[in-house]
Amino acid sequence: MDTVTRRRHAALRRVARWLAAGYVVALCLIAFWPTPVDRGAAGTISGLLARLHAHGVPDWVTYQLVEFTANIALFLPVGLLGVVLVGANQWWWAVVAGFTVSSLIELSQLMFLPGRFPTAADVVANTTGAVFGALLAVLLLDAVTSRERSARS
Repeated sequence: MDTVTRRRHAALRRVARWLAAGYVVALCLIAFWPTPVDRGAAGTISGLLARLHAHGVPDWVTYQLVEFTANIALFLPVGLLGVVLVGANQWWWAVVAGFTVSSLIELSQLMFLPGRFPTAADVVANTTGAVFGALLAVLLLDAVTSRERSARS
C-alpha cells in the first residue's frame, strides 16, 4: 500500500470514528427512550398501510414488517462503520458487535424499561442489519481498492 492510499484509509477511519460516535448517541436515545419511539407514529403508519392495501399493496406488508425493516435499517451503520474501523478482513466482528449490542439493548429494556417491549425478533432484525451493512462495506471497500490498484497499473 502506497503513502496516498494509507493516508486515505486513515482519513476514512477518522471520519468513521466520528460518525460512529454520533451514531452511538442516536442509538442510545432510540434504544433507551422510556416509551416506544414509534408510539406517536403508530396510528399514522397503520393508516398509511390501510390506504396502501386499498391501492393494491399486498396484505403481508404489515406494521410488524415495517417495524422489522426499520430495525434492519437502524443497524446497517453498525456493519458499515464496523468494517471500516476493523477492516474488511475482520468483517465478522461488525456482525458480532451488532448481535451483542442488540442483545444488550433488549435485555436492558426488559430489565429497566417497563414501557418498552423487548423481543427476539428485534435481535434478529438488528443483527440482519449489521450483516447487510458489513457486506455492503466489504463490497464498497473492495470496489474502491480494486479501482485504486487498476489506476496505479
